Amino acid sequence: MRRIAAAEHTPGPLLAVDACSTHFQTPAGVVRAVDDVSLTVERGRTLGIVGESGSGKSVLVHSIMGLLPRQGVVRKGSVRFEGRELMGLGVADMRSYWGAEMAMVFQDPMTSLNPVMRIGTQLTEALHQHVDIRRREATAQALALLRSVGIPDAARRMREYPHMLSGGMRQRVMIALALAGGPKILLADEPTTALDVTVQCQVLDLLQEQQRARAMAMILVSHDLGVVFSRADDVAVMYAGRIVERAPAATLRKRMHMPYTEALFRSIPTLSRPSHTRLDAIVGRPPSPTEVPTGCPFHPRCEYADDQCRAVAPPLQTAAEPTHEFACWHPVNLGVSPTTTAQTTTTQTKTTQTKTTR
Repeated sequence: MRRIAAAEHTPGPLLAVDACSTHFQTPAGVVRAVDDVSLTVERGRTLGIVGESGSGKSVLVHSIMGLLPRQGVVRKGSVRFEGRELMGLGVADMRSYWGAEMAMVFQDPMTSLNPVMRIGTQLTEALHQHVDIRRREATAQALALLRSVGIPDAARRMREYPHMLSGGMRQRVMIALALAGGPKILLADEPTTALDVTVQCQVLDLLQEQQRARAMAMILVSHDLGVVFSRADDVAVMYAGRIVERAPAATLRKRMHMPYTEALFRSIPTLSRPSHTRLDAIVGRPPSPTEVPTGCPFHPRCEYADDQCRAVAPPLQTAAEPTHEFACWHPVNLGVSPTTTAQTTTTQTKTTQTKTTR
């Protein structure tokens, strides 16, 4: 395996994804799972990617890591890590990045951990992949990793197999494995799937603690906007393979412009509601990935949609703050006119202002 020399600390974002599109060839047709997505992750910051199931979140992070299944193909785009292009690298070259530079925590730790290997063996093998280290030192570091992620009686757990641990403990082991190589960015793909609410909170707290303690960048993928708001510095909202809104979390929490983001926010359960109150739901269902509608992909479910929305896909446009972008012809909570390269008529502008009055 050829080891790629580490680059000097380069200016600019740690990770930059530009116009990435990932397609899958299926018997039902071409699935455009990721469609022209661009994003950046700064050093030491957490980017939350949120959206319903099927919005393309997981495919995007797998595309970044170079871990797509055989049917998946990145049709175009660029993925640059510390200024170095990753797109097009083979498995041998990507191994130089996996673990040591970029690491991933997967949704289901039971299928990600090797069921016939002891926890300690899996951790020490991960350490040997990245560091020339003796067995005794590897064992000591593996113990330290398990303790750092909050696993009690770590020496005993080292001798156990994955099926002997609870779901929350297995996810902690997965986090320890991901941290073994000292990565600069951690990609967490729905890391609390299938865990109960209390354990979910513990795992999310652990990820946040490790990210801050190690000064790592992190991408946190979730379908829960409330989780993303509480854990991320920046937020990107995905729908039908596209980013439809992105902004710093504090900005987006205060004023969201895309109706889909607003609908996700309304669906968050809160303790202030009386018991047995029905949760708000987004009407309809996400489009089939092989039959994305023309125009704005959210228009069949949007209360503000008109003929323009059904005919033309809106571009990402800038709100009052330059770090806040959204893709909508009739944004909510606007207050000021957005900056956009698209040309709109006076009539369309008046219609927009009428529709956005709440």
